[in-house]
Amino acid sequence: MRVRLDPRGVVAGLVLGLYVTMAAADPIPPGARSDNVEVVGYTDAAGASPFKMALLQDGDRWLMYTSNFFHRGWSIFDVTDPTDIRMLKFIEGPANTSTWQVDIADGLMITSLDALSRGWGGDPDQPHAPEAVLIWSLEDPLNPRQVGGFTTGGGTHRNGYQGGRYMHLASGLPGYRGDVYQIVDISDPAHPVEAGRFATAGLKETDSEPYDQARIHGPAQIRGNLAYLPYGGAGFIIADVSDPANVKEIGRLDFGPLFGPTHLSVHSSLPYLERNLAIVNSEAIAEQCDEALNFAGLVDISDPAQPQLVANFPLPQPPAGEPADYFCSRGGRFGPHNQNELQHNPLVKQQDDLVYLTYFNGGLRIYDISTPRNPQEIGWFLPPDPTVRRGPLPRTALVAQSEDVLVDTRGNIFVSHKNQGIWALRYAGPE
Repeated sequence: MRVRLDPRGVVAGLVLGLYVTMAAADPIPPGARSDNVEVVGYTDAAGASPFKMALLQDGDRWLMYTSNFFHRGWSIFDVTDPTDIRMLKFIEGPANTSTWQVDIADGLMITSLDALSRGWGGDPDQPHAPEAVLIWSLEDPLNPRQVGGFTTGGGTHRNGYQGGRYMHLASGLPGYRGDVYQIVDISDPAHPVEAGRFATAGLKETDSEPYDQARIHGPAQIRGNLAYLPYGGAGFIIADVSDPANVKEIGRLDFGPLFGPTHLSVHSSLPYLERNLAIVNSEAIAEQCDEALNFAGLVDISDPAQPQLVANFPLPQPPAGEPADYFCSRGGRFGPHNQNELQHNPLVKQQDDLVYLTYFNGGLRIYDISTPRNPQEIGWFLPPDPTVRRGPLPRTALVAQSEDVLVDTRGNIFVSHKNQGIWALRYAGPE
């Protein structure tokens, strides 16, 4: 795997377009729309496709590490000044292989390599790198050094590493129909070993129970001895992980097949323990709303054995002057995707009564959950539509698709998109 550095912000050897950094003189640039959200800056990311984001502080410098959606590798940005985001390095990954995952804790970066289908920019007729989780040392923050790797046999999805001994994987394992929650001991990063796994009934190919489209999407959220698991068709699951070799389910709330695509009826589950709540959402998959209703809502977890849904977030409404079916008819996906999840990172804003959620062509949505049974939308941002394709999605139209969101402790909201770079925003409404 080659690492290439170009201080001008252009990825050497890749035709990715020009590097653009924008500090908004006007709070909202042409083509964008918003309510209670201001634009701070934007980086075109040298034409790459930043996806998942993680933060690291290096002295006075704030660094952001991203996976990439359509381009094979990982990017490093300087986000110390969000009005002047600078791309410092592109770490080139193997061809025809997904490099979608990234998380950071305790001076280690966790990434992955996964097979990539034709519909997502890959070519199944060509070879790809062996599927594996990669472990990197960030002792030199601008020169990550791979120190270990772990192979599951079937790739992984949104993995989590919250520091310490264990990384928490959403693993495709031989003999299972969907991704399994797997705990891996990396106390010796050069020699990771499985510490335990948890699969719901029906997931194993030899199970007699019917398969209910269960698959953990991840990341697992660990709080003390409990893991909060977004387990797709099996629902939202709370498990005791005090003994990784014997993970025990404590409680479950099923959302499928009523909400969203059955295999992603639960995409994310973020505990907000100070309020005995979890913020849970599905993921929109089909374009132009051609699927069951997706949702984002609040679950009461005061009794972990009996979690219960107490509220749904209001559906985003079209901007003024647009038709009622604006989001469903304009192309691309419309529905919830990702929350401000990486709460283990000391640079990430901890969960309070504001929820930040990407909504694909619905942009970024911000909700006030101070009254849990009546959450209110209090801000939103719709970026301008892209004009140049960076990858094959969305298929129906080249429209904005907000993917991931990360909010830092300084109040900066970073949002990544298909076919765009990263927008830096700030909530400007009442607290």
